[in-house]
Amino acid sequence: MTSQRVRPSKSALPGAKAPVHYRVEVLSHAAHLWQVTMTIAAPASSQELRLPAWIPGSYLVREFSRHLQNLQCNQGRHPVALTQSDKAAWLVACDSALPLEVRYQVYAFDNSVRTAWLSDTRGFFNATSLCLMAQGQTDQPHGLELVRGAAMKGWQLATGLESLRIDAAGFGSYLAADYDELADCPVEMGTFWSGEFTACGVPHRFVVAGALPSMDGERLLRDAQKICETQIGFWHAPGAAPGKNLAKRVPFVRYVFMLHAVDESYGGLEHRNSTALIANRRDLPRRGDDKTSEGYTTLLGLISHEYFHTWNVKRLRPAEFARYDYSQENYTELLWFFEGFTSYYDDLLLRRAGRIDDATYLKLLGKTINQVAQTPGRLVQSVAQASFDAWIKYYRPDENTPNLTVSYYTKGALVALCLDLKLRAEGKTHLDAVMRALWVRCAGGPMTQEDLLAVLRELSGRSWAGEIKAWVHSTRELPLNALLTAHGIEVHEEPAAMAQRLGIRSEDAGGAVKIKMVLGGGAAQTAGFMAGDEWLGVSVAAGRGSTSEWRLSKLDDLAPLLGEQKRFNALVSRDKRLLWLPVVLPTKAWTWRLSCAKRGEDQWPAV
Repeated sequence: MTSQRVRPSKSALPGAKAPVHYRVEVLSHAAHLWQVTMTIAAPASSQELRLPAWIPGSYLVREFSRHLQNLQCNQGRHPVALTQSDKAAWLVACDSALPLEVRYQVYAFDNSVRTAWLSDTRGFFNATSLCLMAQGQTDQPHGLELVRGAAMKGWQLATGLESLRIDAAGFGSYLAADYDELADCPVEMGTFWSGEFTACGVPHRFVVAGALPSMDGERLLRDAQKICETQIGFWHAPGAAPGKNLAKRVPFVRYVFMLHAVDESYGGLEHRNSTALIANRRDLPRRGDDKTSEGYTTLLGLISHEYFHTWNVKRLRPAEFARYDYSQENYTELLWFFEGFTSYYDDLLLRRAGRIDDATYLKLLGKTINQVAQTPGRLVQSVAQASFDAWIKYYRPDENTPNLTVSYYTKGALVALCLDLKLRAEGKTHLDAVMRALWVRCAGGPMTQEDLLAVLRELSGRSWAGEIKAWVHSTRELPLNALLTAHGIEVHEEPAAMAQRLGIRSEDAGGAVKIKMVLGGGAAQTAGFMAGDEWLGVSVAAGRGSTSEWRLSKLDDLAPLLGEQKRFNALVSRDKRLLWLPVVLPTKAWTWRLSCAKRGEDQWPAV
């Protein structure tokens, strides 16, 4: 376990700036430029400045320094020479007796949760994109001053940072205990909707930028509150009365949801006491409509997922993440646990919170099972290897990704399901108890696979090394059917959709079917399809030796054209050449659908 640094109090720096201080203001909305002024009170004589190359929670080196420009350093009125030492680092020759002022701009036009954005209606940033690190001083308190310019009339600001001196809209001075905390508290500003609720005694704020006027904010708050109360109870007081005050047990004193509603996007990034979310604005609840759409269910699942991360990955985390190295990849084989088990619990806790029913939960679970089953890479790479290779595979997908690797989110969730069901079948414990025991054993800090195995042995009375080896470190299929059936869940095999029968992932565009991916071992690969092909038409036997040729503009038209036939020829365009490819559909191609036959309330984890 790493040592805990003491948070500086608000009175620790009376009338003075923190040892490392940033002033952030808008240089140009139109040019999407933030102006940053960094002050280091006591620099080293050769002070290194570095901008992170990645952001924790998103395992890809993103090279944030490519957006930094006009870097200048001064001490007093005198410019100071600096030398760039690598793609994201600079050395500054300083007088260590004088404060060092560093000024620069950052281009911000990435409309995601990972980096930074600036327009005339909204600003957002993670400090990993905007705030240079003062190497050797990252454990010192860091101050952040956020300036509201004249063109930001009506803007508000939200962040999980501790405030020092702020105005009614939230602009002003904030304090972080160290650079890690600064990097873990994104900032949202603009003319957003804002609401508040209390969950188990802890204040929560929910802000939404870009929502339609019809958004039902009160419903969103009620649903988020129930999810938060359920998860706090899960970790700190199982079986406690709903809404019981558990504030003293929760590892944060406040929490902020920051949701950006857009026309078409989806995702989230977890932080220690906040999360940044992005979702389709049409998926938000609307006043006067009490139905729960599929899109809103997906959004609630995202809220549940990122909130669960507050415990599982932000605090209980891989030992390799005890201290982040922001300059390069930080490898771990445990993302199947931290992302996968979180993916298991996100929908499960929606069910326990009463936001979805059994049928919806089983539909979501069946979707996860089918996603893994339709990924040939599950037979190529173990989920532990997929975790280690996230930096080069999961976050850099291409047309061969499904054939090469498996998602540690989806297969990790199924590992959690198998573990939970098998623990419950043996009758001594369940995965809920395992998660809570890990929290206690690791003091809410770094953990290893050995910690998981030790807790499993302690609670169940036997070793689980064999299951972990088979399910996590090999490409062996998981025993899902047997475990589900044993718990009263019926598994139905239904005919697969045409894309699954063919073994392709495609999109209908421009009057043709565009082939995006060809899955290994499938009918399309056998026939000779390639990613990038435009599928234009089909030739089908019409009887008495004749054929019937048809234009194909969307994949849904293929089934009625084929009828009962399994063989046909596909006309594709490849680099402007026309080719006929002989296709034979498999005689059997199924997907799983789950239903509840019977359920013992002490056996089934959805209860």
